[in-house]
Amino acid sequence: MQIFYQPHLPDAIELPEEEAKHCLKVLRHKAGDTIHITDGRGNLYAAVLTNENNKKARFQISEQLQKSEPKSYGIHIAIAPTKNSDRIEWFLEKAIEFGIDRITLLQCRNSERSRTNLERLEKKAVSAMKQSLNLQMPLIRDLTPFRDFLKQLRESKDSKDEGQCFIAYVDFEIPRHLKDAAAAGKEICVLIGPEGDFAPEEIEEARETGFIPVSLGKSRLRTETAGIAACHILNLINE
Repeated sequence: MQIFYQPHLPDAIELPEEEAKHCLKVLRHKAGDTIHITDGRGNLYAAVLTNENNKKARFQISEQLQKSEPKSYGIHIAIAPTKNSDRIEWFLEKAIEFGIDRITLLQCRNSERSRTNLERLEKKAVSAMKQSLNLQMPLIRDLTPFRDFLKQLRESKDSKDEGQCFIAYVDFEIPRHLKDAAAAGKEICVLIGPEGDFAPEEIEEARETGFIPVSLGKSRLRTETAGIAACHILNLINE
């Protein structure tokens, strides 16, 4: 099934420009064809193309095929981008395939990347969402300094329960694995550090904020692998 993305459904009447180009020029759909469109919030619609030209693909919704179901849990991975941009893109794609609600890109003391291409990451996210048929587009937050992230989290926790918070770093003496520490049905945030790991003062500050150290296994994992492992574990817990 080929799926198109229009985040403003059900009110929108045409596909965004990039989606329209793919629909009309690549797949060569014509007026009268039925297409499938998601809003990235778990809803899927059948729609009929009403006209087409080089840039616009207007449609009329004919049926709602899938309705978003409320979730009892949320998965938030805050991760330092890798030096090689391909690897953080790989993390993003795989995390969306498993299912993730929020991704925050962290700027840490040992980070080797000081900027990211958020537009490119969002395009990768849309592609992964459509390909996997996991029709939840996560909120992707651009590069955020580590201390600012903790401060904002502390402020939000003052107003409501943010669930469980964990930090994973290289320390083979950490006794609890994420699979044993995390609970189903919770909003969960996991911090994943850069290739040089978190600095000691960052670990201490995270712990003071309420983050619990957890293990992701006996191997020393790359940043993107650790992010995928955490995402997969949290999805398994909530199956």
